[in-house]
Amino acid sequence: MPKITINCKEVEVPENYTVLDAINSIGAYVPTLCYMKLEDIGIENKPASCRVCMVEVEGRRNLAPACATPVFDGMVVKTHSRRAIQARRTAVQLLLSDHPQDCLKCPKNGDCELQSLAHELNIVSNPFMGKMSTHRIDESAAIIRDPNKCIMCRRCETVCNEFQTVGVLSAVNRGFDAVVKPTFDWNLENTACTFCGQCVAVCPTGALVEKSYIDQVWDVIEDPTKHVVVQTAPAVRVALGEEFGYEPGTISTGKLVSALKVLGFDKVFDTNFSADLTIMEEASEFKERLENGGYMPMLTSCCPGWVKFLEHQFPDLLEMPSSAKSPQQMFGAIAKTYYAQKAGIDPKDIVVVSVMPCLAKKYEANREEMRDSGYKDVDYVITTRELADMIRESGINFQNLPEGEYDNPLGESTGAADIFGRTGGVAEAALRTAYEWITGEELKDVDFEALRGYEGVRIAEVDIKGQKIRIGVAHGLGNVRKLLEDIREGKVEVHLIEVMACPGGCVGGGGQPYHHGDFNIIKKRMEAINKIDKSKPIRKSHENPSIKKLYDEFLEKPLSEKSHKLLHTRYFEREWL
Repeated sequence: MPKITINCKEVEVPENYTVLDAINSIGAYVPTLCYMKLEDIGIENKPASCRVCMVEVEGRRNLAPACATPVFDGMVVKTHSRRAIQARRTAVQLLLSDHPQDCLKCPKNGDCELQSLAHELNIVSNPFMGKMSTHRIDESAAIIRDPNKCIMCRRCETVCNEFQTVGVLSAVNRGFDAVVKPTFDWNLENTACTFCGQCVAVCPTGALVEKSYIDQVWDVIEDPTKHVVVQTAPAVRVALGEEFGYEPGTISTGKLVSALKVLGFDKVFDTNFSADLTIMEEASEFKERLENGGYMPMLTSCCPGWVKFLEHQFPDLLEMPSSAKSPQQMFGAIAKTYYAQKAGIDPKDIVVVSVMPCLAKKYEANREEMRDSGYKDVDYVITTRELADMIRESGINFQNLPEGEYDNPLGESTGAADIFGRTGGVAEAALRTAYEWITGEELKDVDFEALRGYEGVRIAEVDIKGQKIRIGVAHGLGNVRKLLEDIREGKVEVHLIEVMACPGGCVGGGGQPYHHGDFNIIKKRMEAINKIDKSKPIRKSHENPSIKKLYDEFLEKPLSEKSHKLLHTRYFEREWL
């Protein structure tokens, strides 16, 4: 345990610590920009490229980057000498010298770490302004990539390659031309990008942002010829409050509903309804495969980022995933058929808007096969952050909103639907229904604790009438890769696998309020999801009265010809680029 002195305070720290670790351990502060440490998922990024965390080390001629300088016994560090502060100011000024000066209309305005740091360091002028980068902007259905705002922190590269193992982003060129982008500067939509949005979540500037559909949503709300319905994903209700000053994990379901009604949506429905519907189809498919020697293991298919990852990187396993669409897409199909009939509205006049925690949902809504009703299942997808922007834009006082209730018939749900928002939730919800269908007995304890937790890969065994059913749960695509490779090599045997692309599941999605690497925020959202589940009077999807009515009046039964047409889909082998 080396003894070091930081600002005249002596402290003992582990020998593998950096100066930044030591500074943080005593509650002191040094600003960082390129540095990123996501302890809960084992990712650390310390390229020491931004030079913002410079400190003075006694006996050293040059300043040292705190994030990459190891400690040694007897080290004396000054964090706030005038020399160190001036070096930080110069580093930020140099970054700003080749950065578009369009902060007022940048999507990251107010959430930009470079902007905040410039304010913190009192930078009101810049003597280094000169030549500006002129990279082309890449715009997909889900993500906009503006390399002109890239500061080469390489956080996105670290998350894409090390955590998600997608391998799309990398640093190219040197000096003034250095930038992070895909190989040959391909558009993201022409690569193996899954659109999970984790690169957007960690980008400190506006170099990576979601493609916004706010203007299009306002247009259809204002169009008197359109009947605009909105659905809200399970994870949104435990994160939206953070945008308005509430503690992480605050449940704001009622205020969320009220806000959407004030914004002018004709009906406010719940994706939880179609999450229950998804369980009806997926649990039926699992039961059929299990009892009739079908392809095992079966993979859940609710996460579009995960599905695209599979199509690119594991095309030999395309028989594994359930053919059931995600809850988002099932909702759209039912809204433009069943709901349209009940409401007496022409489906062409119904516009479905989704509020999702996920950027991949924007991509999913635009997949060509998602229009089996004869119409596009979902017309527009906005993120939790975008909804918060719409609420603020409208001048709505979120804190003073009353507790609203979802509209019917597509607004009723069970606790099983709520847990779709966190890792392990889909598998647990499916088991609650599959257990009763397979055994013909009532499941007394619906909490499958073995499926819960935050480990990247979890394997649990459940006894269903003497048969040992093994379930795998993975979140984060790098963990998924490990699990699938072990299955392919015969090292692991499971019957059902739940996969979520983002850390913690949908609660940690790329469209949620920025957590800035604090994974306690994600865990608090997970706890809130479980709390909602426990509060529900009905906690099994197959007991949802509105779902029963849907099958009685329209779909007949799970896996019927009509449900296959509307609620199931296909997967395709895609090139790995």
